[in-house]
Formats: sequence, C-alpha cells, structure tokens
Amino acid sequence: MTYTPATRPTLYFIGVTTAKSSIMKVFPAWAAFLGLENAVIKGIDFPLHADPAAYREAVEFIRDDPLSLGALVTTHKIDLFHAARDLFDVIDPHARLMGETSCISKQHGKLVCHAKDPISSGLAIDGFLGPDYFAKTGAELFSMGAGGSTIAITWHLMRQSRGADVPARIVVTNRSQHRLDEIRKIHQDVASHVPVNYVLAEEPSANDAVLAGLKPGSLVINATGLGKDAPGSPLTDAAIFPREAIAWDLNYRGDLVFLSQARRQETERALRIEDGWTYFLHGWTQVIAEVFHVEIPTSGSRFGRISEIAIEAAKA
Repeated sequence: MTYTPATRPTLYFIGVTTAKSSIMKVFPAWAAFLGLENAVIKGIDFPLHADPAAYREAVEFIRDDPLSLGALVTTHKIDLFHAARDLFDVIDPHARLMGETSCISKQHGKLVCHAKDPISSGLAIDGFLGPDYFAKTGAELFSMGAGGSTIAITWHLMRQSRGADVPARIVVTNRSQHRLDEIRKIHQDVASHVPVNYVLAEEPSANDAVLAGLKPGSLVINATGLGKDAPGSPLTDAAIFPREAIAWDLNYRGDLVFLSQARRQETERALRIEDGWTYFLHGWTQVIAEVFHVEIPTSGSRFGRISEIAIEAAKA
C-alpha cells in the first residue's frame, strides 16, 4: 500500500470496508461541532487477518507522519497488536491485558496503543441494560466471536467489582480454537467468580445448541462481524432465542441477518433487540477524544446532540 503524507490533521480508520461506514459522513459534521479545524478522516482497508508486515507499515506511517494524528482500529485489533506492539512507546493497561489495539494516538512525542472497547462497550451495555440487570434477572451472557469486542464485553461484565450484577454464566463461542485459548488466558487474569464456557463452534448449528440452553432474559451478542465484514449470521434460521432475551448485534450496517432472525421471533419470544449504533457512537467519540485531545461527554445533552448530528449526517 502507498501512503501519502497528510496535509491536514488526519484520523485514520483501519478496517475492512471503511468507505461504507457512516463515519465517513459523520466525522466532518462532528469535527465542525467539536471545533476540530481542518481535521479529516481517511480509511485504510485490509483483508481479514492481513500480512503482519502490512499492519506494521501502517503503524510506522502514522508514527512518522506529523499530521497523521492517530487511528481507530476495527476488526484487525488483535492482529495489529501482535504484529506491531514493539512499535508503540506506550501500551495502556487495557491494551496490555486484552492484547489488542483499538486506538492509536500520539502524546508528548510518543506513540500510544489504547484498548478503548472496555470503555465504549461498557457505556453501551450499561445504557441499554440499566442498573442491576443481571442481579435482578439471573440471566446469562452468550457472545459469539472471541475477538476484541467479546474480550472487552466479558471483562466489563464479569469483574468482581460489579458485585451481584454479573451474568450467572458466560458462554463464548468461536470458529477457531486459538481465539478461544487466547480469551481464556485473558479471563484468568480477571478477578471474577463467573463461570465461563468456551465452545468451539465451527458451524452455526453449534451456536444454535448453546442458544437453546440459555436462561430467560439472557444477553445474546453477535460479535463475529458476520452481517458486516462478511455476509450471514452465526446462527441458523432454526435457532430459537430464550424468552425475554436481549439480542445485540455489534453491527449497525450491513445485511444484519442476526437481527433479522431475532426480529422474526421478537413478539413470540418477547425479545429486546439492539443494534450497534450506540456502540458506534461511544467507540468513535472515545477515540476522537484521545486522538485530538478534546473532552467529549458520554451522556447528557451534549452527547445527545452528538448522536443527533451523527444521525443527520448519516442520512445525508
């Protein structure tokens, strides 16, 4: 890939199909609202599990180019971290624990690796679950996909510091065993009494089987990227959601097959359905605040206005 030195303060979006993301329309509107004069966003697309040398080249370019201020990383968070961790001057505690890079910034001449997902996913989850959800319901958590988002979400929900408001059980599935082994190692360093099952699900039918054994009210998450980065769903059309479950797709764009499957059962199974829009808002605003060194609220009227701007810009 050929990289051209930035001529304006630039935030990069490292993903798979970045041109399709709403952020390309939203960022200019946010930049105007936040007073980020002249700032622009540019996408860098890599295939899934790209050559480590490609990740290193991107990080080195951002490090060495004065007006390239940082990046948000999606999909490639774990792979980029392992390929380029030695290029960072500072690795924050979340990134070190979770072995991922979701944000790259520059501070006082140093290149910094951040993992923002524990913060952004926590804000999104606590927003739609409300206080003491797991303590009140005894519900479980089922996350399909063992990548960076599931690492962050499970860390947020399983910690002892949450008291009784933790899932009765966590189940993580993935199509490859090595990702399950990685997340198991990370969980071993988290102070938690929540039992966790790690299930190899090479076919969607394996996820269907886990779904069938969940308690009512359980939180079911599509964290696989299917429906956005690749077509389809981690479930088959024969899957049956638990009664009163919450179906959360981390995607907000794409064919969103998982959400379509949930909507077909919404009335009969009394489901709550959440897409990834609020997660998108928190994920991006956390990174923008870090890269441009500005304060962005996580709630209240100003955050509400940020959400309105995003909706208006995305429709334009």
